[in-house]
Amino acid sequence: MMEEEEFEFAEDLEAILHLTPEVQQAIEQVFPSQDPLDRADFNAVEYINTLFPTEQSLSNIDDVVSKIRLKIRRLDDNIRTVVRGQTNVGQDGRQALEEAQVAIQQLFGKIKDIKDKAEKSEQMVKEITRDIKQLDHAKRHLTTSITTLNHLHMLAGGVDSLEAMTRKRQYGEVANLLQGVVNVLEHFYKYMGITQIRQLSERVKAAQSELGTQILADFDEAFPSQGSKAAWLDKIDRRYAWIKRQLVDYEEKYGRMFPEEWCMTERIAVEFCHISRVELAKVMRTRAREIEVKLLLFAIQRTTNFEGLLAKRFTGGTLTDKRPESPLEPTNPFLEDDPGEDVSYPELASFKLLINLTNLAFFFHLQPKKPKPADNPFHGIISKCFEPHLYVYIESQDKNLGELINRFVADFRAQGPPKAGTEEGGAVLPSCADLFVYYKKCMVQCSQLSTGEPMIALTTIFQKFLREYAWKILSGNLPKSTSNSGGLTISSLLKEKEAPEAAKFTVDELCLICSILSTAEYCLATTQQLEEKLKEKVDKLLVERINLTGEMDTFST
Repeated sequence: MMEEEEFEFAEDLEAILHLTPEVQQAIEQVFPSQDPLDRADFNAVEYINTLFPTEQSLSNIDDVVSKIRLKIRRLDDNIRTVVRGQTNVGQDGRQALEEAQVAIQQLFGKIKDIKDKAEKSEQMVKEITRDIKQLDHAKRHLTTSITTLNHLHMLAGGVDSLEAMTRKRQYGEVANLLQGVVNVLEHFYKYMGITQIRQLSERVKAAQSELGTQILADFDEAFPSQGSKAAWLDKIDRRYAWIKRQLVDYEEKYGRMFPEEWCMTERIAVEFCHISRVELAKVMRTRAREIEVKLLLFAIQRTTNFEGLLAKRFTGGTLTDKRPESPLEPTNPFLEDDPGEDVSYPELASFKLLINLTNLAFFFHLQPKKPKPADNPFHGIISKCFEPHLYVYIESQDKNLGELINRFVADFRAQGPPKAGTEEGGAVLPSCADLFVYYKKCMVQCSQLSTGEPMIALTTIFQKFLREYAWKILSGNLPKSTSNSGGLTISSLLKEKEAPEAAKFTVDELCLICSILSTAEYCLATTQQLEEKLKEKVDKLLVERINLTGEMDTFST
């Protein structure tokens, strides 16, 4: 009967105590167990089959039942102990809760007392800090008042001293004092509503204005304008000598008056250059008929020399940020810009005789080019005024080149063609080197004066006399054979080879033909170089107007 009741109770308990998977997982984590009875999916049949797998094992059923009943009793005892313990814990919990409530009430009372004391302390601190703030404000205002009074005393005394020194022209002392007075006056900008402060500020401004006017008047008196506008071009040296003396005197007497970063000496020189350019332009317009090429070149040379001197002495910071660099040594006549002295005809003879078709290519095409020197910031600052009168120079070069070509023709006729068996035989004619050296000199001179239309006019002159040289010196001196009285050409030379019965050229004539061909080759290569250098020196907008292709074709033909 008891076993049946226990089974029924177990079935009822199992039906009631159906735990969710989450609860069952939590129990397994808190009380881990390997006993099959503790598993949630416990199956009594499987458990019994495990205990009695065979019929023979049923012989010890009584022992198994006794063990299970003993285990059940122990579980009952544990449950009763836990239930009784929970009853005592509940009573202890109620007592602890009552004690906690009493403690909380006491704590609330103490917190209230602390809050009341804190409010009283805060009020006391506010009263103390209010007094401290009042003292701080008083101290700050007192300090500001003392500082302002000191500045006011300094300002009043400084203005009086400034006016007295201005009257006595004590500029050295005024320079330091004025800066100090201006700095002190900055502290009173917010007090300009006060009449006395405003009056002091107006006195300072009046003193500054008076100083400016007075100093300018003193400089006008120290630098008299007498002699600053020189008369004619032949006395242009006096103009530049005068400004040199004035600049030296200025640096000795007044150089320390102004800060170095003002560049006063350079500014004076620049202003002189502007005045000189205007005055020279006026006087040349008035006396344009009196301008001769020698006088013009003399004035230009002296002027460009003076501009070069300015570039060495000053940085040009008042004009441009670029600084001039030292030029490099030239090699090829068309690869450097510094004009040298004229080279006479005999000095070029050995050079011209050594040039032949082999070294021409090396000299003009393989020679390394030198970097172009930096621009002179003062270039043209005065000499620009000569540009409208450069037609005199261009006309002179036209005349000189015409005379040079005529001299070449006369020299060729007087000296005769080069002879076979000599150094000159078959070599380049010396006159062509003279021509291109003269071209180079003219090109450099003109580019120093102007890179605009005068360069185009000079190019036209160059083209004219290149053609004349080709016609009068080269084509005009080709020997004529009896079989070709019309003159020598390449086709006639070919016919000469094919017709042995025709008259042959002599050795000297063949030597002359080689010299003319070598000279034409030299002129062709050098004309190409001349065109490149002209394009480098002319303004970029005018480059397209430089074209010597026709002349190169003439020499090639």
